[in-house]
Amino acid sequence: MTNFLIIARKEIQEGLRNRWVLATTLLLAALALTLSFLGSAPTGNVGVNRLDVVIVSLSSLTIFLVPLIALLLSHDAIVGETERGTMLLLLSYPIGRSEVIFGKFLGHLAILAFATAIGYGAAAGALTITGSEIAADSWRAFLSMVASSVLLGAVFLAIGYLTSTLVGERSTAGGIAIGIWLFFVLIYDMALLGGLVAAKGKAVPALWLDLLLLANPTDVYRLLNLASGNAGALSGMGGIAAHTGLTAPVLVATLALWTIVPLGWATVIFSRREV
Repeated sequence: MTNFLIIARKEIQEGLRNRWVLATTLLLAALALTLSFLGSAPTGNVGVNRLDVVIVSLSSLTIFLVPLIALLLSHDAIVGETERGTMLLLLSYPIGRSEVIFGKFLGHLAILAFATAIGYGAAAGALTITGSEIAADSWRAFLSMVASSVLLGAVFLAIGYLTSTLVGERSTAGGIAIGIWLFFVLIYDMALLGGLVAAKGKAVPALWLDLLLLANPTDVYRLLNLASGNAGALSGMGGIAAHTGLTAPVLVATLALWTIVPLGWATVIFSRREV
C-alpha cells in the first residue's frame, strides 16, 4: 500500500474515532429526510415529480452545509498536527510532504463522500419505499447532484488545506475558514446581485456574466444542478441558464480546477515550510 493511501486510511480511522463520519452522515440524512417529506408534500397537487423537488431542496442545502463541513474537516489538517507536534513525527518516516497532503485530502474526501452518498441516498430510498413514481431522468439528475455535491466538497477541502498551510495557528485557520464560507456562500452573491441592481437594467455582457459565475464554486454548483431540466423550472434559475453559454462539462471542469489549484498550491507551500 502506497504512503498516501496509508495516510488516507489513518484519516478515515481518526474520523471514525472522533465521530466525524457518524455525525456528518446522520446530520445529512436527517436534513435530507426532512426536506424530502416536507418539501415534496405539495407535489401531489401540482403534478411535479417528487424526486425533482428533493433535488432542488438538497442542492440548496448542499450549498450551505457541505462547504462548511469540508472546511471544518480540513482547516486544521496541517497546522493542527504541526501545533500538536505529530507532524514532525510523521515526517520522520520516509514519507514525502506531497503524500501527506494528498493522503489527508483523500481520507477527508472519502469521509465526505460516504456521508453525502448515505445521507442523500436515504432521502431517495425513503421516496422509493413510499411508492413514489420516479422517472429515469430524475434518477440521473439525482445521481449527478450527489456526485457534484462531493465535488463541491472537494473544492472546499482543497481551500481548507491551502488555509491550513498558510497560517501558523489553529484558531487563525478556523477564523479564516468561517470567513471563506461566508464569502463564497453569502457575501459574493449578495455583492453580485447588488452590482446587477446598480447597473439599472443595463445588460451584462454574456462573457462577463459567465466569468463572474465561474469565479464562485457555489454558483457553478447551482448552475450544474438548479439551472436545467425540471430543477431549472422549480428553482427559478432556468432564466440564468438561458443567458449563459456554460455547459455541464465546462462546469464540472471548473469545479475540478477549483480543487486542483488550491490543493497544488497547498502542496507547494507545505513543501517549503519549516515544521
